[in-house]
Amino acid sequence: MSQIGNKLLLLIGAAAVVAVMAVFWLWSQQPDYRILFSNYSDKDGGAIVAALEKMNVPYKFSEGGSAILVPAAQVHQARLKLATDGLPRGGNIGFEILENQKFGVSQFVEQVNFQRALEGELERSIQSIGAVEVARIHLAIPKASVFVRDQQKPTASVLLNLRAGRTMDAQQVGAVVHLVASSVPDLPASNVTVVDQNGNLLSDTSKKMGTNNLDPTQLKYIDDIQQSIVKRVESIIAPIVGAKNVRAEASAEIDFTSLEQAAETYKPNQKPDDLVIRSSQSNESQSGNGSATTGGVPGALSNQPPAAATAPITSTAGATAEATPINTQKNTTTNYEVDKTVRYVQQSMGGVKRLNVAVVVNNMQEIDKAGKVTYRPLTAAEKTQINDLAMQAMGFNKERGDALTVVNSSFATEPAEVLPVVPLWKNPETIEYVKDALRFIVGIVVLVVLYKRALSPMLKKLSTLPAPKLLAAGGDEDAVVNLSQTQQQPSEPIRLSPPKNRSLESAKQVAKDNPRMVASVITNWTSANE
Repeated sequence: MSQIGNKLLLLIGAAAVVAVMAVFWLWSQQPDYRILFSNYSDKDGGAIVAALEKMNVPYKFSEGGSAILVPAAQVHQARLKLATDGLPRGGNIGFEILENQKFGVSQFVEQVNFQRALEGELERSIQSIGAVEVARIHLAIPKASVFVRDQQKPTASVLLNLRAGRTMDAQQVGAVVHLVASSVPDLPASNVTVVDQNGNLLSDTSKKMGTNNLDPTQLKYIDDIQQSIVKRVESIIAPIVGAKNVRAEASAEIDFTSLEQAAETYKPNQKPDDLVIRSSQSNESQSGNGSATTGGVPGALSNQPPAAATAPITSTAGATAEATPINTQKNTTTNYEVDKTVRYVQQSMGGVKRLNVAVVVNNMQEIDKAGKVTYRPLTAAEKTQINDLAMQAMGFNKERGDALTVVNSSFATEPAEVLPVVPLWKNPETIEYVKDALRFIVGIVVLVVLYKRALSPMLKKLSTLPAPKLLAAGGDEDAVVNLSQTQQQPSEPIRLSPPKNRSLESAKQVAKDNPRMVASVITNWTSANE
């Protein structure tokens, strides 16, 4: 093979080695990819990829294409830039549909677009709940009518696709119902239906939640009262025996009945001195004055004036007239105030009917001078003190029937939980660090090996490759002419003696290996002879 061919192969090999070294270096410096967005729709995925390409952000897809990955250093920056473009939109059309209204749109189309926008906005709001993955809402809004009897209320249907392993309690479902009902005019909460992905009716108000026909709000109220009592009891006893040496539980009976009562009470007769006179009436009549009176039947004769006096036929001088008796009548009526009490009682629901509290206290801890820890039972005085404190903390009421029990007992020591020690080589963080380090080290080692074993020998061979030699005419080894020097100094003419028979074979070989160089030498010979 000619010298030029050898040089060409060496150059190609050196270029290939440099390319391999560059590939290994880039592989060792490959960035760590993190999730940018996951569980996106196809439309949002295409928009996100197009935006990343415009921003020159490298990306790749996870297995199955369920997530878009970008370098860890660019995750937050990419999210903020995509948020300015409204990505991801979540597949729901909101009020942005009204931004591209065409001229001359009919009223029906405007109403349909408004309903679609309202449904999309409600879907976005409900999807912000942690347990909801996807939400679908269908609104049935009837056309307004001027007749009252023809007016109909709107209705709404909500389909919730919950996340794996998540559920919604009655309070959360009620929140969704009221959210939808408050967003649509004239939509009552009873006209909102909520269904999950399994077809379960979540908004069924006919079911009685909880026990004893109590709704979740009442159950939560009972639990809050019990937890409050437990906290007060433990907090007042903990400074005496230690925070971990007292346990308390409370059971509260709450009356949720609403009572309204009106009572009118009359008291029995009181002492005469305490009586209050309301009214008093007295009547007195008298008949007869003790003297003779003339009487007669009322009529015309009695109404005539008396006749002239005449002397009596008989005279009773000195005689005393017989006295007429006097009749007296007196009536008195006294009315006293009636003592009565009118009372109106209105008792709100949620009152405490009875409390039952149980307290368990561990043995008292003592430390001797040697530092040894021992436990002893509580004395009668200490137990009485703890009992009194617990009664005050719980609000003990004997008339209400409250009960308190304080027990002193040695707590069973639980064995300390021994967490399994994860070997260093099984720690996920260590594995990631080792992977990055190995990748970097392997890249460096490969680069060094390729440089020393391949690239460096090739460069050295290229720099020390001998140029083709041509023997002088005399065949003497000292008269050999280096053709590479001839190429480096073309201005100096090459002067050689005519070849002899001894160097004929060498000249033929040189002419075969490098004919261009031999032609240049012959040209120099010709010009020198001239």
